[in-house]
Amino acid sequence: MLNNEQVIALLKEAGAFLEGHFLLTSGRHSDRYLQCARVFQDAKYAEPLCAQVAAHFEGEQIDVVIGPAMGAVQMAYEVARCIGCRNFFAEREEGKLTLRRGFAVTPGMRVLVVEDVVTTGGSAREVIEIVKAAGGVVVGVGSIVDRTGGKMDFGVPFHAALSMEVTSWEAEECPLCKAGALELVKPGSRKVK
Repeated sequence: MLNNEQVIALLKEAGAFLEGHFLLTSGRHSDRYLQCARVFQDAKYAEPLCAQVAAHFEGEQIDVVIGPAMGAVQMAYEVARCIGCRNFFAEREEGKLTLRRGFAVTPGMRVLVVEDVVTTGGSAREVIEIVKAAGGVVVGVGSIVDRTGGKMDFGVPFHAALSMEVTSWEAEECPLCKAGALELVKPGSRKVK
């Protein structure tokens, strides 16, 4: 198993752990940003991080791993490969996550939900609801990074390769803006509301 320092080193080497002055999707500002999509550019990063998540759920008799698109499509595949089971992904249709493309949860199916980065847990919760509505059993949630520092509660076991609290501020309270030293950058893929 990797320790926190090793996980951070892998994330930094992959270009996924950024430090600076960032505008988050929420509109808040932060001095750290996690772009886990970069982890999946190279198996030398994805494999050990996903294996760490998979190892935590060893013995759970998982039938399928499901992740929300886009961020967890590749993660679901890699975690499922480590476990030796199938993988699905949920995608948005008219603003709501759903299973398409012939993916279906059946009653009693044991499911591990994965998300690359957990901030609010919203996407993972949507997948959990899809599984429950179909009669599946959610055995846990796994992520590469938990930005809440271990405060997230999904009502099922939750494990992240790295759990850390990432400080953020409202724009008017941002000490980086007040100092004027660093340019504000918006690296994510979603637009600010």
